[in-house]
Amino acid sequence: MSNKQTDDYDGGCACGAVRYRVTVKPMFVNCCHCRWCQRESGSAFALNAMVETSRVVLLKGKPDMVKAPSESGAGQVFARCPDCRVALWSHYRSAGDKVAFIRVGSLDEPDRMPPDAHIYIESKQPWLNISDGLPVFERYYDRSTTWPAESVARRQAAIES
Repeated sequence: MSNKQTDDYDGGCACGAVRYRVTVKPMFVNCCHCRWCQRESGSAFALNAMVETSRVVLLKGKPDMVKAPSESGAGQVFARCPDCRVALWSHYRSAGDKVAFIRVGSLDEPDRMPPDAHIYIESKQPWLNISDGLPVFERYYDRSTTWPAESVARRQAAIES
């Protein structure tokens, strides 16, 4: 389990073959309601926490890197357990392999990474009532005006590294 006194967040797959640790607070957490995330997660939305890939440490096992399509057409690469196939994180073309989109549900304590915004609500499930007071966006947003300045700088530094 993670130590609540640190910025460490432990996680892993369902079967335990792959374990990892995120050693930094996320830059931003999206609750994505797009049809692609619904299909990939098998749920109404996906929670994706963006962190520098260099801050994701493998503790046990090694995920398979699986290419998959995305709505943009650019595709993404999922880190999946080679045994149970649970998605642990992914990389989108916009940041390449420098930024990991942690699947918050794969964390031991997912409640420690709540969403910062709801995106692609144009395709959210009609029975889902968003009433948490977070910003909502029909599609995506302008990162430079939505994210904290520190997070924008962290992302830029990661991409340039």
